[in-house]
Amino acid sequence: ITDVIKLASNENPLGPSALAKAAVAAVLAEMHMYPDGSCFRLRNALAAHYGIKPSCFMLGNGSDELLKILAETFLDPGDEVIIAAPTFSEYEFVAKIMGAVTVKIPLKAFRHDLPAMAAAITPATKMIIICNPNNPTGSVVSRQETEEFMARVPDDVLVVFDEAYGEYVTSPAYASGLEWVMKGRNAVVLHTFSKLYGLAALRIGYGMSNEAIVAAADRVTEPFNVNMPAQIAAEAALADVEHRENSRRVNEEGKAYLYKNFAAMGLDYVPTEANFIFVDLGMDCQAAFKALLRRGVIVRTGDVFGYPRHIRVTVGTAEENERFIRNLQRLNEA
Repeated sequence: ITDVIKLASNENPLGPSALAKAAVAAVLAEMHMYPDGSCFRLRNALAAHYGIKPSCFMLGNGSDELLKILAETFLDPGDEVIIAAPTFSEYEFVAKIMGAVTVKIPLKAFRHDLPAMAAAITPATKMIIICNPNNPTGSVVSRQETEEFMARVPDDVLVVFDEAYGEYVTSPAYASGLEWVMKGRNAVVLHTFSKLYGLAALRIGYGMSNEAIVAAADRVTEPFNVNMPAQIAAEAALADVEHRENSRRVNEEGKAYLYKNFAAMGLDYVPTEANFIFVDLGMDCQAAFKALLRRGVIVRTGDVFGYPRHIRVTVGTAEENERFIRNLQRLNEA
């Protein structure tokens, strides 16, 4: 197979910002130098973007590393971490590394069941992680739901809001966890430059929290954990408003096209606030995956999330979406 489209990992189909590419090209001759270990320029750019102090940011080799840093900082063997099921697998991974116990609360109608998660809190609960929008379902929890949930969370429990896909959200009911950071709660909000900004290969993410939590996390962070091209590209991408808006527009147009065609084929799907859709094909997802793969279309199977008839498909360019639907229709007709 030589002509392949990858719709499995939720990358930005437009690629990186032209400003980011130019910025990286301009510093290639400096690759013999270690990067700035404090990410000074990027911290300050993020601080200006959000209107909060540079000391409230933590930077990592993707938000995956930040999850691991938070686990290493705050979790001990036997501590409990409450997560949804299914959700991003990294949460359970980092808890296991530290010997913590993962308490999984099933989704309700493909959404976080925040009342059930609050009810699961025990004296052993140290951390709660909320993926908002959730991966793999693309669903969000509302401001009201989060307010009611946070009112039930003890102050000594750290709440991590993973908002890797937050820049794609259009729902007016959505609220970033940054609201609770600003209210002085023990909370962390994670973002990434891998999705909307199109810098997945460079591996860079950031977190926002109060200064005490950031300072504690800095103590277990490896030196030079964010490479120089990533820092330079992220700063440039943050300033490229046109690229961000184009990426959101292409995503919204792609969602509308895929929704229309899923409905025409009689396929149930979860309305998404991210750049992927979780769809029930009504057939074995592995069989569908292999058939699509033979046609050069790569998607993510739902069986790894406990849904053997579902796939998760990234919203691509118009051409990629059309090719995916065309081949899906052939499966549906077979």
